[in-house]
Amino acid sequence: MFSSCYRWVLVACLLGASLAPAQYPRPRIANGVDLKQKLDSQIPLDLVFKDETGAAKPLRAYFGDKPVLLSLVYFKCASVCPMSMKETTMAMSRLPMKPGTDYNVLIVSFDPADTPAVAAEQKALYAKEFHRAGYGDGFHFLTGTQDAISKLTEAVGWKYVWDEKTKQFAHAAGIMVATPEGRMSRYLYGVAYASPDIRMALVEAANHKIGTASDYILLFCFHWDESQGKYTLAITNIMKLAAALTVLILGGTIFTFLRNEKKEQSAMNWKKVPHVG
Repeated sequence: MFSSCYRWVLVACLLGASLAPAQYPRPRIANGVDLKQKLDSQIPLDLVFKDETGAAKPLRAYFGDKPVLLSLVYFKCASVCPMSMKETTMAMSRLPMKPGTDYNVLIVSFDPADTPAVAAEQKALYAKEFHRAGYGDGFHFLTGTQDAISKLTEAVGWKYVWDEKTKQFAHAAGIMVATPEGRMSRYLYGVAYASPDIRMALVEAANHKIGTASDYILLFCFHWDESQGKYTLAITNIMKLAAALTVLILGGTIFTFLRNEKKEQSAMNWKKVPHVG
């Protein structure tokens, strides 16, 4: 059991590394597996999936007015998927934003054998990792037909394969963020996700309709690194900001100096001259 888990964790790490220039050949089991960025690609919002209650809804029911975090997993997975779902839930619990109000989370199974009953069990399980209000309304665990799954995974760049030997799916590890209109905005790779990265990705995807002024400043200081799937420090922007602040400080200093000098000159001109008689 444990050897199988470690094997799949290793596969996930290798798949994440494959997004950078490859130094080592892929293992056979990973052939055909990828998480290809399709930025600005439109998610087919008419695709119908069942939620954890068994209700069939089109994806557009979760879009329209807020950004959406999308996680593709399968519920029978014994290693990578549980790690990803747990890390996602924990990272989201640390955000100041409220699920269901500021964003939605769609955890969609790409295994057509998964059922709403299993999805309900999964939702209840990860509720223990989210200790704030909004989980019930903002987190949605979906299952669907092979046709709907294939169209969704193709649209977002998620490629996976069935491994007959282990009777498991080989797949990438990562989560995605889409705009309220359903266009792909950001890809975050791996099974551990930094809350600040998710927060800024949601702010960007929402076109600054959520978040605070400090979030916008952070977006100026950080830029998205597509190859790493995370935000990195934008030195150029920081230098521009530092230069602008330097100009403002120098300008303020010169203005203060000239104003004080003018006051001193004015005082000297009005000083009473002694009477000469």
